[in-house]
Amino acid sequence: MERDELAGWLRLTLTPGVGDGQARRLLAAFGLPDAVFAQGGPALEQLCGAARARALREPPEGFDAALDAAWRWLEETPEDSAERRILTLADDDYPQALLQTADPPLLLYTLGARGVRLRDLGPQALAVVGSRNPTPQGAIDARLFARALADAGLCVVSGLALGIDGAAHEGALEAAGAAPPVTVAVVGTGLDRVYPARHRDLAHRIAGRGVILSEFPLGTPPLTPNFPRRNRLIAGLSRGTLVVEAALASGSLITARLAVEQGREVFAIPGSIHSPQSRGCHALIRQGAKLVESVQDILEELRPGAGRAPAAEAPAALPRDGDALLDALGHDPASLDALAARTGLDAATLQARLLELELDGHVGRLPGGLFQRLASA
Repeated sequence: MERDELAGWLRLTLTPGVGDGQARRLLAAFGLPDAVFAQGGPALEQLCGAARARALREPPEGFDAALDAAWRWLEETPEDSAERRILTLADDDYPQALLQTADPPLLLYTLGARGVRLRDLGPQALAVVGSRNPTPQGAIDARLFARALADAGLCVVSGLALGIDGAAHEGALEAAGAAPPVTVAVVGTGLDRVYPARHRDLAHRIAGRGVILSEFPLGTPPLTPNFPRRNRLIAGLSRGTLVVEAALASGSLITARLAVEQGREVFAIPGSIHSPQSRGCHALIRQGAKLVESVQDILEELRPGAGRAPAAEAPAALPRDGDALLDALGHDPASLDALAARTGLDAATLQARLLELELDGHVGRLPGGLFQRLASA
C-alpha cells in the first residue's frame, strides 16, 4: 500500500459523522476514496446530506498525526518479525467471509505470521467463545477442543479476552503440526495495544503462528462499546461459532446471535443444570444450536463424510474407576458440607483429599466454596 492510498482510506474512516455504512455507499457511488473527495458539494450533499458533505471537504482534526502513526507502524519491523498490514475493502486479500456480512469494516489492521493470507479463511475457520470467568472444566474444554480443531486443519477465531477466549487461543497454538494461521484474535483496541495486559505473551505467540486483527485505528483504547462491535467480526470470519460456557447475559450470546444472522452454524457445549455458566449454552441449544459433546460433532456438520478428528490428549490421567470421593462428587459442583455428608469424612481429611485431587488436575475449585470434577474434553 502506498502512503497516498492509505491516506484516502484513513481519512474516509476518520471523517466525523461518516460511519462504515455511509462510507460504503459513497464508495459504491463514486469509486475509491480519492474519487469521493474529488466530488463537488452538490453530489455529496445529494448522497449523504449537507453536514456530512461539509465534513468530507477537509481532512478531519488530527488526521495528519493519525496518518503518520499508521505509516510508521506499517514501516517498522516488529521485534518478532511478524508481518504488519492494513487491508482495505478493495484489497485482494480482504476476507471474503466478511464481504458477505452486512457491515464489513473499511480497514482491517493485521499483525501476524508472514505469508498468511486471509481472503479464503472463512471456510476453514471456527469461532470459539465463552465466559471471561469460566469454570475450570470450561477452560479445559475450550483448550482441548481448540487444539483438536486446529489439528483437524481449522483455524480457531476468538477475541483474546480472559477466560474461554484465552484458553481457545492457547489450545490452537498447541497444535504442533498445523500450518499458520492456527488462530485469529479479533481485538477491540488498536493493534499498538494489548488488552488485557496479562495476555501480552499470548498475543506475541499468536502473531508468530496466527493473526491479530482489528478494525480500530492505532491508539484506540479498550472502550466498552468496541467489544460487542468486534463480536460481529469474530462471527463473520468463521463458518460457525462454538460457545463453550456462557451465562445468560454473556457477550458470547451476542456472537452466537450474529452468527445466526449471518447464516453461520452455532454449536454449544452443555453443562450442569446447576451452573450459571451453562445456562447460556442451554438457551442456545433450545433455540436450535447443535449440542456438542466432541470435536467430531462439529466436523460432521462442517465436513460431511469426513474421517474422525485426531483425539485430544487428556491433561492428566484420570484416577481409577471407583474413587470414592470422585464418585461422591459426581459431575455437578458440590460444597464441602455436601461432600462430608455424602462420604462421612471429617473436614480435615476431606480438604486434604480434595487438595490432592486438585493438584493432580482432577478437581477444580469454584467460587462460593464449591468443587467440580474435571474430565478430559
